[in-house]
Amino acid sequence: MPKMTIDKGFFTSKDEVMQDIAKTGFWPHTFVSNKSPELPVHYHDHDVIGYVIEGETYLLEEDETKVAIGAGDRLNIPKGAWHAEGEVTDRVVYIVTLREPITLLEAIMPLEPRGPFPSFD
Repeated sequence: MPKMTIDKGFFTSKDEVMQDIAKTGFWPHTFVSNKSPELPVHYHDHDVIGYVIEGETYLLEEDETKVAIGAGDRLNIPKGAWHAEGEVTDRVVYIVTLREPITLLEAIMPLEPRGPFPSFD
């Protein structure tokens, strides 16, 4: 089973992010996660590489272990890897890149969530 990995302190500038994206050949999108509750663990049907540009939160691994993430970290979430974004107490900005040229919404649609999705009131 594929596993999510986090490269702590992978970059220090947007230029470094753009250089890495050029190496991967993935398609970039911007994703802003505003204040929100923890999501249930789930997976996606697409490979995702994400770069935390601003803010901090945590991700849940398959066993629901919390792993802190913040600006400068790169997230490698292969197709089928169980994970979830934790509670966001302030804004977190990501550049989310996808192997295929598809919409961001299609790529990050949660599959088989292990629990109900919280209300985003």
